[in-house]
Amino acid sequence: MNSKYDIIIVGGGAAGFFTAITIVEKNPKLKVAILERGQEVLSKVRVSGGGRCNVTHACFVPNDLVKFYPRGEKELRGPFHQFCSGDTVEWFEKHGVELKIEDDGRMFPVSNSSQTIIDCFLSATKKLGIDTLTGQSVQSIFKAETYWKVETNHDTYSCQKLIMTTGSNPKIWELLNEIGHTIVPPVPSLFTFNIKDKRIKDLMGVSALASVKVLDSKLSASGPLLITHWGMSGPGILRLSAWGARELADKKYQFAIQVNWLNDLTLEETEEKLKELKLEHSKKAISKKSPFDFPNRLWESLVLASEILEETKWADLSKKQLQNLAKQLTQGVFQVNGKSTFKEEFVTAGGIDLKEINFKTMESKLHQNLYFAGEILNIDAITGGFNFQNAWTGGFIIAEGI
Repeated sequence: MNSKYDIIIVGGGAAGFFTAITIVEKNPKLKVAILERGQEVLSKVRVSGGGRCNVTHACFVPNDLVKFYPRGEKELRGPFHQFCSGDTVEWFEKHGVELKIEDDGRMFPVSNSSQTIIDCFLSATKKLGIDTLTGQSVQSIFKAETYWKVETNHDTYSCQKLIMTTGSNPKIWELLNEIGHTIVPPVPSLFTFNIKDKRIKDLMGVSALASVKVLDSKLSASGPLLITHWGMSGPGILRLSAWGARELADKKYQFAIQVNWLNDLTLEETEEKLKELKLEHSKKAISKKSPFDFPNRLWESLVLASEILEETKWADLSKKQLQNLAKQLTQGVFQVNGKSTFKEEFVTAGGIDLKEINFKTMESKLHQNLYFAGEILNIDAITGGFNFQNAWTGGFIIAEGI
């Protein structure tokens, strides 16, 4: 059986639903179908943002927004001028979903539930008569002279325009490679660092604002660093993992980092500060209270790592011990052996080479009437709603063009 549609969207995730709804709202006469390989649609939306769905980020200036994308920064500048975070907020409000801004700029539905977003998409597709077909695993795509043919494990479909929103799907990338598209090999992009080190062994849950450098590279980042039972996480580490996705993959996730727990203080400035503290607190035990803006438990651990006994008073601090402590505070080296996925946020760097996409329309430069949106492209961002924003912007531009 050959089912005919004007437009077929392969991928029943956020980008696919948003694109389908936006297209049909602009032209209700179009017959549109979403093909989803699983039995359930929008499963990634359900778990995103800890089950709350981090819809977008409160960064409303396109030229600022692009800076959160390690891959795609240059290409997204134009698209974000067409559809940015503010437009996303407006789109969801128009569809009955109010968003709120949290302290860190992330935006969630006021309900605090990803189900609100899922219900919004499902009710809109039903109302607009968009067919959602599950259990449809695409086996092949074929370009005829005037239409596209899509074969799944159950059926054959034909359409005038084909839109791919399948995210990081190796099988789909393989099919697109067969019709000439270049696929940049995928590597993990958001991950935490596995570190076994006695300095942080019992400090799970401790957080500090720190600067981190990957030794023997140009990679560095600043931000909150969280100590976990497997090593280090937090925005600073995730930023490093995103910008260093390829380089750290090449190192097979075996590398050393240098941590400055005082963020922007240099080694020399720290030595001076410690000398002042030695005079001010001469009779007090060094390890008892952190004189810096980070937790006492971390301070105590770094003091012990500097070969300073627990009961040592500031007055008895030797020059060598003071230098050791300054080094632990600003230039502590930790060995990374492997990585862990950050929560459920499995994001990859890789996908369709951006040179092969027309970013005015999101259409393939190799094949007419073939479009892409979301993480199927070699675009990814740090955590905070930015990957979803890329999906919404791509979907909107496709709808505009069609």
